[in-house]
Amino acid sequence: MEIHLWWLELDLPAKEWLRENLEAESVPGHVLSAVTAAGGEVVAGTLTRREWAFIETQSEFVD
Repeated sequence: MEIHLWWLELDLPAKEWLRENLEAESVPGHVLSAVTAAGGEVVAGTLTRREWAFIETQSEFVD
């Protein structure tokens, strides 16, 4: 599923962690769980380059 579809379902603490830790090589379990619960997929313990780009440029801080 594309990030713009699952991002809206992601809980706020997970969004904040992802914004504060852009392009992290590994993402903590609680954030990975939130991503998969929202409908996203995790590959090798992190997000794709495209998803990181979305978070950096298109995610809004007013959730």
